[in-house]
Amino acid sequence: MATSKKEQRLRRARQTRARIALQGAVRLTVNRTNLHIYASVISGDGTKVLATASTAEKEVREQLTAAGSNVAAATLVGKRIAEKAKAAGVEKVAFDRAGFQYHGRIKALADAAREAGLQF
Repeated sequence: MATSKKEQRLRRARQTRARIALQGAVRLTVNRTNLHIYASVISGDGTKVLATASTAEKEVREQLTAAGSNVAAATLVGKRIAEKAKAAGVEKVAFDRAGFQYHGRIKALADAAREAGLQF
């Protein structure tokens, strides 16, 4: 039985989330679509969203010259999510890439969040 690309990605995501849940760590989760990139900081028990940032936000769209689907946009979202997380009192997170490959926009977001002060 063949599985789709999306099913394979979600299977990888489940494995990662199970490990993070065992640690009880606050997690920084990312979601990537063809048009936008989204980042959320979720509490250790998984019940509360502490901070969010995305290229769909009006303030971010005003700063971008091109679409929200490039590395520059992901870098901007990484900086914003780190600032918002620190404002919410979170400095240490577990990175949940939701089964996406760690390169391109996902890597750019992670590197920008690290530079802005998040530890993971």
